[in-house]
Amino acid sequence: MIKRMLIMLAALSIVFGAAFGFQAFKQRMIEKAIAALQNPPQTVSTTVARPEDWRSTLNAVGSVRAINGTDVGPQASGTVSALHFRSGTNVKKGDLLVELTAGADIARLNALKATARLARLTYERHSSLSANAVTQQTLDSDLATLNNAEAQVAEQQALLDYKSVRAPFSGRLGIRRVDLGQYIAAGTPIVTLQQLDPIHVDFHLPQQSLANISVGQTVDVTTDAYPHASFDGKISSINSEVDTETRTVLVRATVGNASERLLPGMFVNVTIETEEPKRYVTLPRTAISYNSYGDIVYLVEKHEQGKAGEVDGVARQTFVKTGPSRGNEVAVLDGVESGDTIVTAGQMKLRNGSPVKINNQVQLPDERNPKLTEE
Repeated sequence: MIKRMLIMLAALSIVFGAAFGFQAFKQRMIEKAIAALQNPPQTVSTTVARPEDWRSTLNAVGSVRAINGTDVGPQASGTVSALHFRSGTNVKKGDLLVELTAGADIARLNALKATARLARLTYERHSSLSANAVTQQTLDSDLATLNNAEAQVAEQQALLDYKSVRAPFSGRLGIRRVDLGQYIAAGTPIVTLQQLDPIHVDFHLPQQSLANISVGQTVDVTTDAYPHASFDGKISSINSEVDTETRTVLVRATVGNASERLLPGMFVNVTIETEEPKRYVTLPRTAISYNSYGDIVYLVEKHEQGKAGEVDGVARQTFVKTGPSRGNEVAVLDGVESGDTIVTAGQMKLRNGSPVKINNQVQLPDERNPKLTEE
């Protein structure tokens, strides 16, 4: 009997022990599962908020225009007898460019000069005689003949000079449009000549901008042809009327062009600084999440728990008030202080209090004037 009781108690002990052991194992597994459901660290990219100077600017699209530019052509008709220039070279004012055949004009000039010399000799001979030998009427007639002969010489000399085409000002020549031996009429373009340094940039601004611009104000000129270059200049003149159709005013800036990279006809972007710089905390545009109920950013605060190397901080959501923007940058007026660490990529995975792991090996571009590339 006692033996049977002992066996029964032992069996009950084993059953209850197994039941309690299973419950304990089950509890541990549930705790592990709950721990696994906790928010894991999210990998993000960050930047440090920094103050920068911001200037109010006016922007416009302009067109480059030479200070002096023309299509050089002859003032008289004739056949091209000599070419004294090469396309694309620089010339100085007065340099001979083209000569036209002028044999007949030279011969006529020599004949007129001979007539003028004879008229002068006749006049001087009669003038040397006494008053009784030659009347005053004869002297007046001789003088008139002399003046007429000299005027014809001057006229023929001018016509002869027209057969030599010279550069009207210093500048760079374009592509030659005539050939040796070609007959050309008066006014036929021979080559274009452009004075490139300095150079004008013409652009239009709304009439509301008149209060913010003045002659002598600095401008910055850029062009897609040279994406990494800028050209400094100053406003040289403002038109005296506003276009009644567009309500814009024409403005002209004079820009240094020592490298002669800006050419007449090019489109350029013009930026005018209108006010003293203001200092704002600046963030990349990608750091800000724009929403209808307010713009937010995620600040990264130092993490006090967890194993070293697993978590770099905790994301805290905060509302911000944004100001002006330029390129990929945005000015923040309120909500972020200089020196705060801000998430710039990976915000979609975050919520308030999420642990984060920072990886800044790849950074998105943060530029004032981003350029499109084909890469």
